[in-house]
This record gives sequence, structure tokens and C-alpha cells, in this order.
Amino acid sequence: MFRLRHAGFTTAAAFVLTAVVACGSGPTGGGLTADSPLPTGIPAGTKIVIADQSERQQVALAAAGQLDSLPFDYEFATFQGAPSILEAFRADAVDVAWAGEIMAVQSLVAGDDVRVVAAVQTDNSLNLGIAPGADIASLADLSGKRIGYAEGTSQQAFVLRALDKAGLEVDDVELTPMALADFPDALRSDQIDAAPMSEPVFSRYMQTDGATALPREEIADLSDGISYLYSSVRALSDPATAAAIRAYVGAYITSVDWANDNRDAWIDEYFVKSQGLTAEDGHRILDANGPTTFPRLDENLVATQQHTIDVIDAAGELPRPVEAAEAFDLRFDEVVQAAVAEAGAGHVRN
Repeated sequence: MFRLRHAGFTTAAAFVLTAVVACGSGPTGGGLTADSPLPTGIPAGTKIVIADQSERQQVALAAAGQLDSLPFDYEFATFQGAPSILEAFRADAVDVAWAGEIMAVQSLVAGDDVRVVAAVQTDNSLNLGIAPGADIASLADLSGKRIGYAEGTSQQAFVLRALDKAGLEVDDVELTPMALADFPDALRSDQIDAAPMSEPVFSRYMQTDGATALPREEIADLSDGISYLYSSVRALSDPATAAAIRAYVGAYITSVDWANDNRDAWIDEYFVKSQGLTAEDGHRILDANGPTTFPRLDENLVATQQHTIDVIDAAGELPRPVEAAEAFDLRFDEVVQAAVAEAGAGHVRN
């Protein structure tokens, strides 16, 4: 029932949890409150630790020319999945992170002081991989099947929405708890029959002999395609760190929109050079995802997040009621709007 897991750390992430002595280091002044204006001045020596997944942030920032111009010191730590990132926040080992929208739910349930400071949205970026030999050609065929289930991740909500769309209950399938990183090998070794996967993990899995996936038309409406940049109340209460995170939000939006406008270069830098896929894989992935947009941090986004919470609650997977509004730091809406306007990006899907 929405248990908080400890699995999924990469070597780099585990190192950060044990080796980072001072996260968000730098000169500090008086603590900021939740309604204090966001500072803009970044004192010399300010440093933030950035949690990344599959090197997506750091490659985008470098390719867009933003990394070298960040007005603060930084360190990247690589993680696999939101649960391990949330553990890092609890250990005060990271200051800002990119993760799926379910981490907002997980942090609310656990009472963690983690807040959303920016949002990005694509079309549904998850796929349902099918094990070789498994007889699954539609969502209805999931009845009685073993499904990889990573609680506290976007894949969890995807599975629950898939069951609801197919008219199935949780008891009609065998949900098999495991870490996201274990999904591909579990499919290959016949431990599970199906599992939701994001890119580039999905494309790597599809290179497996006999691997299949449900058609996009079956699953296109099972995800809002939203992910977030998160920070902690601890980091945001320090003027120096808060100012650095404000600057990072702008740089991140600029770099992601650069990828929108420089598709071939992004495919080469990220999917080919960083992730070891082919250019054809990159084109297919971007065709499925569509351009990335940057939703405003407003009541519409809060309502979308609340709907996700309600889906999990309706499936009996939420141990206590939580309110989506408590997950957002709406002060960053102004920062998002300014960055989107400067980059010539968009807030909503066409």
C-alpha cells in the first residue's frame, strides 16, 4: 500500500548519500519562509547538488550551452527512480531533482518537505513492454498476468490507469513489486509478463529477441506525460540555495526547449552518444513524445495532480488522504513564465 522503497540507487547516488557533507553549501543569511520573495543574488561559493536520471538533465544543459554558464557551483548525482531520489532528499543529499509526478504524491503521503518548482510535459512517454512468449495483445489481456509494479513511481499510476481502462481490478492481476531498474531483466527471465517502461529503457528492452509491446493507441491516454523539478523546503529556506535553484529552473527550461528546436543534435548528443541508442530510436521516441511544453504552476496543474492522487486512492493504494496543492511552490510560476517567454517555448500542448 504505497510503501516507500529503498531500492534503485546507482553507484553514484549511493556515493552521494554517504559522501556529501554539506548540501546547498554557501553563505547564508536569514531563513526564508514559504511566502518570502525568491531571492536573485547568488553569493560566490554557492553550490547545489542535482539529482538526475539517465543523465538527461546534464546532457541537455551541456548540449544547449547552459552548463558552463550556471552562476553557481554544482554536482550531479545519478539515480534510478523516484523512491531513491526521495530518500536522497530525506538525507539532505540533494537540492533539486527531476522525477515523475508520482514523487509528489509519495512525498505528501510520507510528510516530506519536498516541493515542485517547475513542470515539463510531453505526450505519454511510457510504454507497456511484454515478455517474450506472453500472450498479451491488449489491455484486456492483462487479466491474470504478472505486472511489474514500482510503487511511488509514475509507472504505478500508469498500471492503475491501465487496469481501470480495461475494466480490471487490482485483484484481477498479480502486481509484482520490484525496482524500476529490474523490469527489463524480469521480463526477459519470465518473472513477469508485462511492465511499464520509460525511454530509453524501453528501447533497449525492445532489442530483446521476442520482446513486444502494446500498440500506442492502447496506452496513449494512460499518462499525463508530466514530470517535475523538485526542491526541498530546506534548500528553499536558504537564500543562497533558493537563488541558485531559481536560476537553475530558467537554465533547465532553456535547455529542454533547445532540444525541441534542435532535434537532430539532441538525438545525437543524448540518445546516441549518452544512451547508446540509434538515431532511428531517437526519432521514434521524439515522434511519440512530441515537443516538450512547460505548464504553469497554477490551479490547472494542481487539479491535474489531484486527479492522479484520486486514481491511486480509488485503487486502494493510498494510505491517507493528501492534497495536491501542498506539493507546489507557486512562487516559481513567475520564474517559469519568464523562462518560457525568453526561450520562446510554450505552456500547453497543441
